[in-house]
Amino acid sequence: MIEFAYPWLLLLLLLVPLIGYYCVYRQKQPSVTVSTVEPFAEVRSVRRPGFPLGCMLLALCVLIVALARPRAGNEKFLIRSQGIDIVLAIDLSGSMGSYDVPRNITSGRDLVQAIQNGALKNRLDVAKEEIAKFIAERPNDRIGLVGFAETAYNLAPPTLDHGWLLAHLSNLKPGILGDMTGIASPIGTGVARLKGSDAPRRVLVLFTDGSNNVRNSLTPEQAAELAKKFNVVIHTVGIGSNNAFAVENGQIFQVEDQFDEKLLRSLAEITGGRYFAAADAEGMKQVMDDINHLEKTTVEQPKYMEYREYAPYLALVTLALALLSFLARCTWRLRLP
Repeated sequence: MIEFAYPWLLLLLLLVPLIGYYCVYRQKQPSVTVSTVEPFAEVRSVRRPGFPLGCMLLALCVLIVALARPRAGNEKFLIRSQGIDIVLAIDLSGSMGSYDVPRNITSGRDLVQAIQNGALKNRLDVAKEEIAKFIAERPNDRIGLVGFAETAYNLAPPTLDHGWLLAHLSNLKPGILGDMTGIASPIGTGVARLKGSDAPRRVLVLFTDGSNNVRNSLTPEQAAELAKKFNVVIHTVGIGSNNAFAVENGQIFQVEDQFDEKLLRSLAEITGGRYFAAADAEGMKQVMDDINHLEKTTVEQPKYMEYREYAPYLALVTLALALLSFLARCTWRLRLP
């Protein structure tokens, strides 16, 4: 849509007819003194604006419109985003290979069939699937990955290369770091990765289905206090239900819910984070949705207008009309007094 930067200048167009009237009717016309006007008695005097004057008046109109600066505006938004740094610490102990069975599966045959056809996934596969969705929804955040069991292993530092991160995530298997669960070690490893970050918020999300059963130089609570010192917020996720089964040597047997809810709540509260429980696949999906909404990325949308100016083109038209008027006066419209 075309608009004018100085629309009040268009009022000058009202003066153009007055200037034309003055030039045609009020300005003294060239004359020649003769002895009698009888030969001209039948000649009617009609004054009309000539071609040169018409060009000049049109040039004046175009110039006034150019001075009013006609332009077409296009509104644009500039998106600036500032992400946060997140480290995901995932339990890789053997118990993460267990299956949390929904209540609609009531027989061993149905359980075996669900496992074989992929309808039921183990805890780690469920967590990997929902974590991959979480990563995909946060393109502006640097996200890192820590695996832990008896000890913690830094799988990927916080990075914006989420494709590389997802490749590491897909390779994780239950039991690759042992069968015991140490909670303090992944917290310390995550804090070491986050403490030097310049992000406005630093977050560690700890996923585990087990209790802390590894002796470490730091207790989990002491590790959480260290995280608090470096402004790292810890969210904890307890994975598992009381209707869980494991498969070993072709045998299916029930396992007990083993994570320490009291400890996980305490670790989150020390750093100002939150504790979540994921009993099954639907629970894990809800947990990741909650964390995704809880940890917002700062996004600004300043608005600006981008204009296309037409005044330079109108100025060229004005110049062309003025030159045409000048050429007309000097050539085919030349008048002698």
